[in-house]
Amino acid sequence: MQEWFHRTLQETGASLKQETWGSGHGISLNQNLAKDWKIRTLHIQAKMNVGVAHSEVNPNTRVMNSRGMWLTYALGVGMLHIVLLSIPFFSVPIAWTLTNVIHNLGMYVFLHAVKGTPFETPDQGKARLLTHWEQLDYGVQFTSSRKFFTISPIILYFLTSFYTKYDPTHFFINTASLLSVLIPKLPQLHGVRIFGINKY
Repeated sequence: MQEWFHRTLQETGASLKQETWGSGHGISLNQNLAKDWKIRTLHIQAKMNVGVAHSEVNPNTRVMNSRGMWLTYALGVGMLHIVLLSIPFFSVPIAWTLTNVIHNLGMYVFLHAVKGTPFETPDQGKARLLTHWEQLDYGVQFTSSRKFFTISPIILYFLTSFYTKYDPTHFFINTASLLSVLIPKLPQLHGVRIFGINKY
């Protein structure tokens, strides 16, 4: 596609060089048209992001705001819980604790441990050392998606604590699990690598 634009620009520019825009203006018509073609070509190339259907330089910044993402996330957590409840030898408290721990482990890995993007982006590697949470909404704090993904583990924690009847063992496991995903979300820890862990 890019070669076609350059070839068209060269052919058009070459054919237009033979015409002029009057004798007294000093600017040839072909120079104006060639500039116009070049500007249009660059504009089209800038808008073309190969492999994506939007103009985001880094799609990781907006994926959590995409249509139906929150509903899909909630349905995924609900399906996980139903699957765990359907296992005969799991009691209700164990199913709830496992739901909470698996959810928080997945959230920690995908939002706070894995860095970079799963695709090539034209941002020249700016996101290479950032986690998904740090890339989200271009790092702007307290956006609606950040609030949603901060509140959802808290709600799940409250439900888990209620259905485990505040058993001390379950309560300790669930609290530790909750803190493991809430602490990395704090604005004060944006871009911070404690003891250099996960620095590279």
